[in-house]
Amino acid sequence: MIKAAVLGSPITHSLSPALHKRAYELLGVPASYGSIELTPDRALDFFKGALEEDWTGFSLTMPLKETIFDLRESLEIEIEPIALRMRSANTLLKIGSSYRASSTDRTGFQRLLSSVQKDRVAVIGGGGTARAALGALDGEAHSIDFLLRNFSRSETLARIASSSSVNFYGMDHSLEGYDLVISTVPAGASDFMVDSIASTIPTFFEVLYNPYPTKLLAKAISMGSHVLDGIDLLVEQALDQISLFSGLTVEFDFLRPELLAVGRSHLR
Repeated sequence: MIKAAVLGSPITHSLSPALHKRAYELLGVPASYGSIELTPDRALDFFKGALEEDWTGFSLTMPLKETIFDLRESLEIEIEPIALRMRSANTLLKIGSSYRASSTDRTGFQRLLSSVQKDRVAVIGGGGTARAALGALDGEAHSIDFLLRNFSRSETLARIASSSSVNFYGMDHSLEGYDLVISTVPAGASDFMVDSIASTIPTFFEVLYNPYPTKLLAKAISMGSHVLDGIDLLVEQALDQISLFSGLTVEFDFLRPELLAVGRSHLR
């Protein structure tokens, strides 16, 4: 039986339990999947204790996508190379007496952006989700510009990219001229940027789903942009987690519309 949960803080808004529970119902797999409030200061004790219990794995949301790297040696976590380079992981699979960490955010971004024009890209923010986006776009985009509130993360971002040109600007940088804009910042942080959208952005991707829509997403919709949102990413990254937790070859095309319907029914 699968026993899994989404961990992070805050966690009450998470739709992951609804998505995973529906997926395992459709797959006919016995499973329990819940949510647990977990802050970085309690993470080591929690994960050590979980090794003694019958957990299958965990979905990680902020701030644990980055915290897990500080626990790597203490827990002897095996981290997939690309997640290690990105310093961002959102999935922990229990393997014997330790864990394997990976980023299904990255693979989710890859699938969602596979058919969109992305020669010139802007990413708002530089946290774990932004780094997963960079991992997915490196080599696919000619240039990726990061719009940052501070530049403390610019060195880490620059190390991730091996094939695309990466540049750094302040949050007041214009959003004009990009094929794709991805916003990864917390609620409210990008609201002031609404007036910087003077013409249609071909594709706008807002990774939040609470609140929905953000002011920036609403503006992009009103301007006629093709939009992707946090429900799209939540479902896409969950498909990989469901495959990992169940050990099954999952038909994504079968599950995707069902899970999107569940996610969108919770938007407000």
